[in-house]
Amino acid sequence: MQQVKHLLDTKGRGVFAVAPDAPVIEAIRLMAEKNVGALAVMKGSELVGIVSERDYARKVILKDRSSRDTPVADIMTVSVVTVAPDATVDECMRLCTDSRIRHLPVLDGGRVTGMISIGDLVKATIFEQKQTINQLESYIAG
Repeated sequence: MQQVKHLLDTKGRGVFAVAPDAPVIEAIRLMAEKNVGALAVMKGSELVGIVSERDYARKVILKDRSSRDTPVADIMTVSVVTVAPDATVDECMRLCTDSRIRHLPVLDGGRVTGMISIGDLVKATIFEQKQTINQLESYIAG
């Protein structure tokens, strides 16, 4: 079973982040520029929240708030679900499903070392299933 650290080895450990006092428009621009759906909200090296496109849609757009005048801290999710590098893909899929979330910051010793998405988890699951199928086909044919 693949672990989060293996996913990060493949996809990279870059974490896109924004400060809690930054205007929401800055967060949305960074998400668009980096083609991601969520950002870590960091105060120095401390993870204080996560902000997603869903937060923006529900807490800014639907409430007719200004993206320029609203700080990220006002819309971010503060009770962040995180995982350790040794968590398995299955554990992460279960967390995402049960918590109804799409992004998981990876913490190693209290430090953010990566971010994985539900897309990363699905991709890893499909890859593993293809490997299993190939092994079974080789066994049957061999």
